[in-house]
Amino acid sequence: MNRTLIAAILAAALCTSALADTVVLNNGDTLNGTIGRVTATELEFYSPAFGSITIPTANVTRYTFDKPVPVQPKGQPSVTEKVAGDATGLTIGDKPYTYAQIKAVNPPAQEWKGAIMGNFSLARGNTNKFVVGAEAKAAYRRDDANYDDRTILNGAYNYGESGGGPSSEPNVTDTDNWSIFTKHDRFWSDQLYGYMVAKLEHDRIAQLYYRASPGIGLGYQWIESPKTNFNSEVGITFIHEDFDPSGTEDDISLRLAYNFDHKLSDRVSIFHTLEYLPAFQTPGDYILNTDIGLRAKLTNNFFSQFKILYKRDSTPAEGSLENDLLYTVGVGWEF
Repeated sequence: MNRTLIAAILAAALCTSALADTVVLNNGDTLNGTIGRVTATELEFYSPAFGSITIPTANVTRYTFDKPVPVQPKGQPSVTEKVAGDATGLTIGDKPYTYAQIKAVNPPAQEWKGAIMGNFSLARGNTNKFVVGAEAKAAYRRDDANYDDRTILNGAYNYGESGGGPSSEPNVTDTDNWSIFTKHDRFWSDQLYGYMVAKLEHDRIAQLYYRASPGIGLGYQWIESPKTNFNSEVGITFIHEDFDPSGTEDDISLRLAYNFDHKLSDRVSIFHTLEYLPAFQTPGDYILNTDIGLRAKLTNNFFSQFKILYKRDSTPAEGSLENDLLYTVGVGWEF
């Protein structure tokens, strides 16, 4: 390799380093790459050498964006400026700020984010069983000078058959249910928001032809960060149930709910949700939906997931059970 080529490679490497964002850690290490979202507690960082990581802001002596990035001070319009900071505060252009004065530093692009998941099991022999399920989730979060809202869409379907084996019994459908869920949150402050929600469910095995449950209420976002999210909600929901063949039933119910998710590491996260719907006239007549799960990234987009889903209808259709418990293990794709 001649000297001219070596000089060209070294010059390109130096230029790449010079144009990169910089993070200096408390131990003196300097990282060159791309800084993502920054909060008072953590900093997202990407480097081709070790991928995406999250660094506690307390471990950072200083960081510098190479190019201007979007920043939204609280109560002020968004600006795009050169930003530098440390664990205690930051400078936007030539003006110093504390993190308490900033709503967002270099937030991610406002776009739909979600996941598509599937699970499948098949058994033949002494045990004959076939189960397939699919679930899709998507959320769109806007937080800028013009909008502060969140839209959530969920859908799920599960189907299963069993039979055969040594007794050669005919296959019987023992799982057949689906649900569609949509919610829109309108934030009035950093934490307080109003919401509209609607859910449609069907469960042939539980003799539930359909359940429609639209509602409105208030929510409070206790934590919203790249690592942890937690919110709670209270509202009113109208529930219309059509049981086959028991007929229809209408109730106005209180709605109490919360949602929690937390990243244990850059690749492993946990989640838990709960929704409780007691009828106002007869509180003993209620619906409870809750789940808990663990998700592990296999690649940047593909993941595996284990989830436990529990549902309870205190007044089910005649001949049906009150409780439903579902364990699922599957793989999915994040977008």
